[in-house]
Amino acid sequence: MKDRSSLSDSPWERGFDVSYKLALERVAKINDIKEQCRKSGANYLGPHKIGINYLNQQYHILLPDVKILLGDGGTEASLRDKILILHYFAEAKGIQATGKLIAYKQLPGGISYFPAFSRRAIAPLVKHFGKSPELLRKAAAKLGGREADYGDLSMTINAFDHVPITLVLWRGDEELAPNGNILFDANISDYLSTEDVTVLTETIIWKLVKDIPST
Repeated sequence: MKDRSSLSDSPWERGFDVSYKLALERVAKINDIKEQCRKSGANYLGPHKIGINYLNQQYHILLPDVKILLGDGGTEASLRDKILILHYFAEAKGIQATGKLIAYKQLPGGISYFPAFSRRAIAPLVKHFGKSPELLRKAAAKLGGREADYGDLSMTINAFDHVPITLVLWRGDEELAPNGNILFDANISDYLSTEDVTVLTETIIWKLVKDIPST
């Protein structure tokens, strides 16, 4: 994982603390927490507690201090995961998945940001799984992934309740190198900014890479 690069490509990445503070402010401005739970698919567990599914695990958002803990175990989420969870919750529009998949370039500003997205998400996906797609199947299953019908192997992972992300691989052959792509439901911009999508997808890829057996 030494080649994990460009974590300072954007203000989001250069200022985690600032991004987190702004995310807290966005959540604090929500007037109807119950309604926002409905829109995001989160569980309203009371005026001071929200349950939200993120990468096949449930996290609890504790209010008003806005602590984010993994289940009831008390383990605090990483700062990056906290920001993603809060952005998703605050921005959720309640639009159901459409079943129509789109590429990153179809997101707002996606064409401009695509080179960085490709470097940070698609390239490591292909590098670590392109020659052995079965490793992706095994790793994605730990995140609740299910097989889809694209490429030589594809797995769909529900990052959040309304945010399915599909990872696609082509094995390649003697003439063509392995290739890959990452697809999103057409509703994704109703939940996350294009920059959030980049960070979320990169986070997923490296969680998968971490689960590759070392032998």
